[in-house]
Amino acid sequence: MPESDLELLTRAAVAAGEIAKKHFKSSLDICEKDDGQGPVTQADLEIDQMLREELLSARPDYGWLSEETEDSPARLECDRVFIVDPIDGTRSFVNGDKTFAHSLAISDKKRTVTAVVYLPLLESCYASQAGKGASLNGQKILASNRNNMEGADILGTRPLFNPELWLGGVPNVNRHFRSSLAYRLCLVAQGSFDGMVTLRDTWEWDIAAGDLICREAGVIVGNRYGEALRFNNQTPKQAGVLAASSGVHAGLMRHLKG
Repeated sequence: MPESDLELLTRAAVAAGEIAKKHFKSSLDICEKDDGQGPVTQADLEIDQMLREELLSARPDYGWLSEETEDSPARLECDRVFIVDPIDGTRSFVNGDKTFAHSLAISDKKRTVTAVVYLPLLESCYASQAGKGASLNGQKILASNRNNMEGADILGTRPLFNPELWLGGVPNVNRHFRSSLAYRLCLVAQGSFDGMVTLRDTWEWDIAAGDLICREAGVIVGNRYGEALRFNNQTPKQAGVLAASSGVHAGLMRHLKG
C-alpha cells in the first residue's frame, strides 16, 4: 500500500531527528543570516538537504518551501507544497536546549492539510491530518477548555507584553516562553497552555505545521487581525499568529490594538 503523506512526513521527521542528535552539543559551524533572521548551522543545512531529497523524490509534483533553501517561484504553481523548517529553534539547538523541533507540513490550496512537529530529544511527535484530529505520540490531544482570558497561561516573548500594544494596558495573563514557534503552537494544541501570541511578521515554515495541529485540537488560530492563516504566499510571511482556546482567543482579540 502506498505511503500516506502523514507517514512520509513522520518518517522524514524521525530521520531529521537522527541528524540533529548527531550534531547536538558538538562543535558547530554557526553563521548569522542576513536581516536578523538568526543563526544557521551545518545541522540545519544537512537536514534541509535530506528532507528535500526524501520528500520531493516521493512527491515530485509537490512544491517546496523551506527556511534553508533558496526560494523559487515554481512553488506558486503547485496546489500542494511542502513547507519545512529543518530546525525550528536553532538558537535553542546551539545553546544545548532540547526544545528545538523539526516542523514539516503540506499545504493544499493555501491551507495546511498534513503536519508533523517532532522534538527528538523530548521524544515528542505531534501529528495531524485535516479532519482527523491531532495527536502526540499517537494519543489524541485537545486544547484547553478555559473560557476566561483572565489568569490564562500564554506563551509569548517579553516585548509582546508592552502596555502600548494593548487596549487598557496589558491583560491579566501569565506569560511563559519557549523558543520554537512550532513547539509553542503544539503546547497550546495539547492544552498545556491556554494560548500563544506573536505579533511580528512570521515566516510560514515556523507555523504551517503547528497551525493544523492546533486547529485539529480545537484551537482558534489566526493572524494578529483575526484572519485565518493562508500558506504558500508569494512572500511567505504571516501578520503574526494568535492561537488560543475559544474564549481566551476572543478576550485577547478584544484587548489587542489593531
